[in-house]
Amino acid sequence: MLDKYLPQDIERLAQEQWRVRDAYRVTEHATDEAGRPRHKYYACSMLPYPSGKLHMGHVRNYTINDMLTRHLRMKGYNVLMPMGWDAFGLPAENAALKHGVPPAQWTFSNIAAMKAQMQALGLAIDWSREIATCIPEYYRWNQWMFLRMLERGIAYRKTQVVNWDPVDKTVLANEQVIDGRGWRTGALVEKREIPGYYLKITDYAEELLSHVLHDNLPGWPDRVKKMQENWIGKSEGVRFAFPHDIRDEAGNLIQNGKLYVFTTRADTIMGVTFCAVAPEHPIAAAACQRNAELAQFVEACQRGGTTEAEMAVREKEGMPTGFVVTHPLTGQAVPVWVGNYVLMGYGDGAVMGVPAHDERDFAFANKYGLPIQQVVALAANPGEAFDPTVWKDWYAQTHGTVAVHSGSFDGLDHRHCVHAVAQKLVYMGLGEKTVTWRLRDWSISRQRYWGTPIPIIHCEEHGAVPVPDSDLPVVLPLDCIPDGTGNPLVTHEGFHAGVTCPICGKPARRETDTMDTFVDSAWYFLRYLDPHDTQAMVGEGARYWMPMDQYIGGIEHAVLHLLYARFWTKVMRDLDLIEEDEPFTRLLTQGMVLNQIYSRRTPQGGKEYFWPQDVEPILDEEGKIAGATLLRSVGGLPAGTRIDYEGIGTMSKSKNNGVDPQALIDKYGADTARLYTMFTAPPESSLEWNDGAVEGSFRFLRRVWAYAARFDVVNANADAEAVQASIAGVTRLQDVPFGDKARALRREVHQVLGQVNHDYDRMQYNTVVSGTMKMLHALEDFDPAACPGAIVAMAEGFGILLRCLYPVAPHLCYVLWQELGYAAVLGDLLDVPWPRVDATALQLDEVELVLQINGKLRGAVRVPADAGRHAIEQAALQSEAFARFAHGATPKKIVIVPGRLINVVV
Repeated sequence: MLDKYLPQDIERLAQEQWRVRDAYRVTEHATDEAGRPRHKYYACSMLPYPSGKLHMGHVRNYTINDMLTRHLRMKGYNVLMPMGWDAFGLPAENAALKHGVPPAQWTFSNIAAMKAQMQALGLAIDWSREIATCIPEYYRWNQWMFLRMLERGIAYRKTQVVNWDPVDKTVLANEQVIDGRGWRTGALVEKREIPGYYLKITDYAEELLSHVLHDNLPGWPDRVKKMQENWIGKSEGVRFAFPHDIRDEAGNLIQNGKLYVFTTRADTIMGVTFCAVAPEHPIAAAACQRNAELAQFVEACQRGGTTEAEMAVREKEGMPTGFVVTHPLTGQAVPVWVGNYVLMGYGDGAVMGVPAHDERDFAFANKYGLPIQQVVALAANPGEAFDPTVWKDWYAQTHGTVAVHSGSFDGLDHRHCVHAVAQKLVYMGLGEKTVTWRLRDWSISRQRYWGTPIPIIHCEEHGAVPVPDSDLPVVLPLDCIPDGTGNPLVTHEGFHAGVTCPICGKPARRETDTMDTFVDSAWYFLRYLDPHDTQAMVGEGARYWMPMDQYIGGIEHAVLHLLYARFWTKVMRDLDLIEEDEPFTRLLTQGMVLNQIYSRRTPQGGKEYFWPQDVEPILDEEGKIAGATLLRSVGGLPAGTRIDYEGIGTMSKSKNNGVDPQALIDKYGADTARLYTMFTAPPESSLEWNDGAVEGSFRFLRRVWAYAARFDVVNANADAEAVQASIAGVTRLQDVPFGDKARALRREVHQVLGQVNHDYDRMQYNTVVSGTMKMLHALEDFDPAACPGAIVAMAEGFGILLRCLYPVAPHLCYVLWQELGYAAVLGDLLDVPWPRVDATALQLDEVELVLQINGKLRGAVRVPADAGRHAIEQAALQSEAFARFAHGATPKKIVIVPGRLINVVV
């Protein structure tokens, strides 16, 4: 074998052998050599968007999956690790605008490039199951499933409020609206109501939440379950009305003279001092007809996103409408305001303002000089002063509080007060106890080109008509190049050519909206299981592989993607397509890969970022980075230019702090890239990039190769039969006359193996790597000179090391396994049995026990490992330490803690 570690040559050799063997193709119902069925294990990483190149986050995610796959395969499992491409979406349209190429061309080019990088990493992917969500063979089933949901009433059509860019003539996602302007054009964004399709995920809200709360997801991280619980957001409370006499221009009572709100804090109803409505509320619209200034405010409110998350960080602003409503219990007039933080799509688009007991309302009331009326006090200290200028946490407390200044409700605790208020409102016909959900139905319509066409035909006579199943898929044309003037499907003649109404046969037009890309990723993991089935969305493969045993992906997908996938699974179950209630048994959310961020403000006020390798950090007195200077001329700036340090952040192309995996592979090899991402931090933790640690990972692999070259066990001057016996792990090992040093080596290797096995089972791959480093260190330190059984112990130990290291550094271990002769004896490393801890190797001939006299440490004694109590006592009493410190005293009592200590009481 070669003396020098040459990763590129080694990896090329290993990958070619795997390719020729088609080593990672997986079939259902696989059996072992004895014909017994292997246990199935489905391990899947979240599929990537084909943006052009892999980033280190991809490398980390897929290496975690690959380690799991290789380890379990060696343990006898039938393991599936598939891969595909989340290929529809906005980035492809943005690239089309920038480069003037069709999104399809850009997408498929990127898929080819990223697939080549994955293959260079040596991932154990079954590429025969590869999917891309942008091909008709995949998205026809999106369309088919949509039609089934339409038949069941799960899919429906209604108007929706969208962000409209009047220059690009297109709908913008909330995250594309920056300070009320379109991200690309800078135009003021308008709110428009247009029809779109929704999926009734709210029909499944109770089950989705119940499975989170009642441990139907035991293998999920608690923080992810909590995020899902909060997003679904079940609230039990009271929905009630403020009567009013507010009328529209025609003189009709708005909403029948009742402004409805929902609250979980009915015990604070007597503290209402204002109501706030959404800018789109009918009362706001009526007020705008009479107040031009208010109309301008409402128009300003309608710029920007419409998500609850955006509302949470937006500064709370409002204006009075000039209208009042009537408090249902006191009969007092309550002013109505328009609030920019109130969402029309949530509840009834109105909230009651209780500034004394809601922090948001408290800030709003102080800002605009509205009354603040305390109606809740601490039961233990009802006289504690209420400060209307400074918020205190107890103002919003429910536990241990009673109602005050609330008339007949005074003295009631939170629970009894809520019940009493609800009863009175029900009696008056103005309210009822109810449950509300933060979760809203899923809007899947996107006024964009690069997505799954919604299979609807619009007929002047029959309206929106579903496309017949026989006409699926509705194929997306691939020749469109978005130019910023709106959805090109609207004017694409080929897309609309020859379309007739399925009911009457008259000329019609296709729906030009496409589906939200979360639809594509809501079920792709099921299509992996039957990727070539042209007759069914899922088939026998799903029955064998589901539910998924391990899902791996970023925490950023903890809510929407995972929630939609759970919803989609339940709908497919109800359509008798699958049997599972939940798709993913276990979930691992791997941490981000972080790196230093360096930047400077440009003269124009923008921000320019610099690669870490182009700067020299400046350290403060504590050794922390305080800034940096350029090492060389960059972008016209001379070397030595002072720049800013922003700290550690997620690797990003936009911030010039990413690391190109391909450059890393070209320099050090794929095994080093894999080893570094696994060793530097636990899978769930963030990984801070460190060039020195990358070099250290490479040095470790080089040491493994050097050890193999130095101790080529098959060609060593030893009893070849004994060597082969050690490699094969047969029972003859017990007959080998191991010397003391060889026994010590075996003991250390098997002790570490026990810990490595434990760490593999809990997916703590950083400590797995640490274990292999300990094994190598023990082997390197071992001196075989004049030691019986030395070569056998070395051969066995290095064979264990190669198997433990193989899942993280498969190329190096695979080649060494062959070069050193292990493959000839045990078989190919891909399927060789996982090593087991040899209990006999852990046995000690002697043990050392701490010696105490009257409870004080006085020395130690060595005794045979199987020594009985009498022998241990005699060894203690005959020791030099006892003679020295007992001063001739007679022992009164001897206490023995097996394996640990002896305490002689004198």
